[in-house]
Amino acid sequence: MIKVLHFYKTYYPDSFGGIEQVIFQIAEGALEHKIDSVVLSLTHGATNLDTSVASHKSYKVHANFSIASSPFSLQALNHFKQLAEKADIIHYHFPWPFMDMVHFLCKVQKPTVVSYHSDIVRQKNLLKLYSPLMHKFMSSVDKIIATSPNYVATSPVLKKYLNKVDVIPIGINQDGYSLPNPLVIDSWRAKLPERFFLFVGTLRYYKGLHILLEANAKHDYPIVIVGSGTIQKQLEAQVKQMGLKNIFFLGALNDADKIALLHLCYAIVFPSHLRSEAFGISLLEGAMFRKPLISSEIGTGTSWINIHNQTGLVVPPSDPHELSMAIEKIWNNTEMAMSFGQRAYQRYREHFTGEKMVSSYVELYKSLL
Repeated sequence: MIKVLHFYKTYYPDSFGGIEQVIFQIAEGALEHKIDSVVLSLTHGATNLDTSVASHKSYKVHANFSIASSPFSLQALNHFKQLAEKADIIHYHFPWPFMDMVHFLCKVQKPTVVSYHSDIVRQKNLLKLYSPLMHKFMSSVDKIIATSPNYVATSPVLKKYLNKVDVIPIGINQDGYSLPNPLVIDSWRAKLPERFFLFVGTLRYYKGLHILLEANAKHDYPIVIVGSGTIQKQLEAQVKQMGLKNIFFLGALNDADKIALLHLCYAIVFPSHLRSEAFGISLLEGAMFRKPLISSEIGTGTSWINIHNQTGLVVPPSDPHELSMAIEKIWNNTEMAMSFGQRAYQRYREHFTGEKMVSSYVELYKSLL
């Protein structure tokens, strides 16, 4: 067995973000390839060194404090060192400045992989302080994995390390999205309009939802928003101020409800307008359900999933007028929407299955030993 240690700031069940989902799929999928994965993460709860997530071990260490959404833990140093000594490969998940510190303080001498999930976009002042450590870290690791060629082409950081950068797109497994009990689907069908646009994701500053609401001012098409986050009250106030009547905030939902809505929706709208949105797993989910996609061109993986005029429509970022026109076009052209959805599914099958992602990481691990 090859032993891999994944290191990231959060993990299931504390949070269920896209990076956590990637770690989970790699850890579970690689088992059949005789790769044993353990995950070390921080938690705001109590330290727990004896837990499992599905079929792999998960170690959680209490975070002492956080700076700019980056948790730190003195105790984690010792636990990381012990787990690293037992591992054959260390798999880091960037960005997380504390991770870089741990890498050097523990003097890691094992093969190292970094999944580069995103540039640091918002904390520009802190980035100036962190930049020397970040580049020292990037220079020291063996392989850097980007999630799309688009991101490699537009990232000022990745451009410095092209000799060690490979691309492995994020993938998801279709068998994890089986339709729920028909009663669940019928329940949502009774609560919502017959046709609606769907957004799924955490309600964060870079998701562009304020732009989506502005784009919807003229027609007030039905838009269902699944997810919770820090800007929800702000968005609800915007809806009230604009007098929109067809915006449905459903909050965070369980998998069965989310799958039901992916099945029922007319199209996926994903208006993220900043590079903090590095990929867009919700777009993949929509493609897997044969839905047409609407997204913005931000030079990241969103436009690697959604190809303009093939799988959906891609509009300039922060442009409510262009987004409004795309929404109207999809709404009024059902045959085109169905064609986009079918081609989105074909692209998912060709590039973005969980099996393809796991196989690529397995090959990478073996190449490092």
